This record gives sequence, structure tokens and C-alpha cells, in this order.
Amino acid sequence: MLSRRAVITGAASSLLAAPLAGAAFAQSSDDDPYPLPKFDYSKLPEPFRPAVVNYSGRQWPGTIIVDTQARQLYLVLQGGKAMRWGCAVGRDGFRWAGLADVGRKVMWPRWTPPKEMIARSPEKAKWANGMPGGPDNPLGARALYLFQNGNDTLYRIHGTTEPLSIGKNASSGCIRMVNQDAVELYRRVPIGSRVVVLAEGV
Repeated sequence: MLSRRAVITGAASSLLAAPLAGAAFAQSSDDDPYPLPKFDYSKLPEPFRPAVVNYSGRQWPGTIIVDTQARQLYLVLQGGKAMRWGCAVGRDGFRWAGLADVGRKVMWPRWTPPKEMIARSPEKAKWANGMPGGPDNPLGARALYLFQNGNDTLYRIHGTTEPLSIGKNASSGCIRMVNQDAVELYRRVPIGSRVVVLAEGV
């Protein structure tokens, strides 16, 4: 498991910078089958709103860093900057940390609850063969599928139908973002991008 302490000088500590004024973030996509309305970010505490921050760590531009303890996700940019978004992470007993790569990207993904989830919540059995993508789908508008050594970890970075869960330990292990933020990350991140998920409390 990758510890937060192990990469503190190369990631998390160097991201604790004040947001820069005037950062522009897209709200939807012109070719989106379900166009998204603007999201009112005043509903979220400031640390979980989109921002551009200074970055002096050692991760390459294009790397995604998920700080599970702070519940923030970063995309490293050129020129000593990073984009920052708030996220929701796994509840107690459902957290995952480590190194992965983006192995797949999907617009309005289909959601298939794992057998373990159905066992905990039998009402989800109706979606055992998959819930079609759309505004009511819990994976939201976009999903990045995390792979290790070519194998699906079953963990995702994805949008959500519950934007007010951002900043909380709320998911079954996946990393949730506001739908509009997930759209922006999806646009910027190609398949094969490295993802660093820092362990909480280590």
C-alpha cells in the first residue's frame, strides 16, 4: 500500500497552496448526450471547489494524485501548477490506495454493482446485469477505470448523483467527483495516465 508519508515531499505537501484567481473550468461538453447544467460550487466548502494551485513535487505532468486524507484530487500540469478538485472517498473498510493507470474511459458509463454490494444491499439486485448510463446512474457523467498491470482493480474515478457527498468518506471505495469536474478531468487525461492514490492515516 502506498503511504501518504512516503510521497509527502513529492505530492501532498507541495499542493497545499492558495488557489489562483481566475481559473476557468468547463461545465459540460458540446457533444454530451445529457448536457449538464452549471453547478453551484458555493454549496461546497472552499477546499473542495475547483482551483489551480502551485505544485513543486516530483510527479510528472499528467499524473493524477488523490489525497484521500484531504479528500482532494489533483492533476499535475506543466509549469509548476496543478488543477485541484474536491472528491469523496471510501467509507471505513472500503478505502483503497496504491499506484494505478487509467485503463479505460467512458462517457455516461454503465453501472454494474458487485456481488458483495448486492449482498449488503439486496435492492440493488435489479441492476445485477447493469444499469444503463444516464443522469440517474451512480457513476455519473464520466468514469476513469483504474488498472494495475493490465488488470481492472474495480476502482474508478467517476462523477456522482450526490454532489454534496464531495469532501466526505462516502463511497464504497471509488473516488467520486462533481459531474462537471469529472467531465473536465476526462477531457484532460488520456488512457495510460498514472494515478497515485495516497493512503489515509499512514
